[in-house]
Amino acid sequence: MLHTQTHAPCAEAPAADDFAAILVEQTDRLLTREVTAACLREADAGAFPAAAWQAVCDAGLPHALEPEEDGGVGLDVPAAARILRRAGFHALPAPLGEDMMARALWSAAGGAPVDGLVTFAGGLWPAARLCAAPLPAVPWAGVAAHVLVALSDDAGERLILLPRDAYAVETRRNLAGEPRDALSIAGEDLGRYPSRPWSSAAGADGLSAYGAFVRAQQMAGAMERCLGLAVAYANERKQFGKPIGRFQAVQHMLAVAAGESAAAAAAAEVAAAAFGTSHFAVAVAVAKARCGEAAGKVAEICHQVHGAMGFTREHTLHVFTRRLWAWRDEFGNETLWQQRIGRAVCAEGGEALWPRLVALRTAGGFA
Repeated sequence: MLHTQTHAPCAEAPAADDFAAILVEQTDRLLTREVTAACLREADAGAFPAAAWQAVCDAGLPHALEPEEDGGVGLDVPAAARILRRAGFHALPAPLGEDMMARALWSAAGGAPVDGLVTFAGGLWPAARLCAAPLPAVPWAGVAAHVLVALSDDAGERLILLPRDAYAVETRRNLAGEPRDALSIAGEDLGRYPSRPWSSAAGADGLSAYGAFVRAQQMAGAMERCLGLAVAYANERKQFGKPIGRFQAVQHMLAVAAGESAAAAAAAEVAAAAFGTSHFAVAVAVAKARCGEAAGKVAEICHQVHGAMGFTREHTLHVFTRRLWAWRDEFGNETLWQQRIGRAVCAEGGEALWPRLVALRTAGGFA
């Protein structure tokens, strides 16, 4: 378990930024050790990485956003977001983001601590709809102990925590081989399951906004890894007697990819800084749209730099590009979130646009 008190009693407490940096370094070491090529191959074939997941749980990472009084680590969201970016960087084939976010939302709504893996379904669902048709593309529902769902009825909006015996699962997978299951709720008596009043920070998008937040962080990390692989390959692969990275055309492509990756990371950081504020709905829309757009360009360029080598299963690149292609569409693609941005701007009026941009810039620490 990770703890916020890592110093000797007589020592001065490290600054929050220092602790976050230490935590990211610890996470990197853990994931480097646990997310091996064999682990990724087994996950690709449909096996859940139980050993890697146990190591992640032993480190307390799923509890990063839960308050210390509930047995959590009590990190702030920007620090936790850095952990999610490292999970994307290492292509962790397990639902760390879903578990971390579901626990944080349930705890913030006043729910009691939960044992076992927790995931969540995107959207805000009418109560009658939940029992009428399967919920689509629920990440890792088949291996989760609970699924968190946002619903609305005559009493208002609330979060409901469904135990594993409350639903049946039809296993489906995304392009990266990750489970995105169809979930059918057994029976129609939802009142027997734990629930808490809740108000979505993103209106009708409900939990999709929080899923988009997780995917934006993961994509930012995966793009960083793809770019690193492409730069390393360009410096190693020789053509006409010199590394291809010395050719101006290749340098230009890598520069474009680096710019896209940096812009995506900045948007993800702004969304993390805006979490829990009135700016979150727009910030997460910007982050998911920008990261989704960048993901396509970065994946394309990195495959171009690698040539035919990058398309083989033996090379590492596809592990990350397949996740980028899958994640950009999950919890809403860039078109959907761009529409959300447009509607928010139109609703506020043109004179509010510049103050909104300044507020987002300040929230992200770019003032």
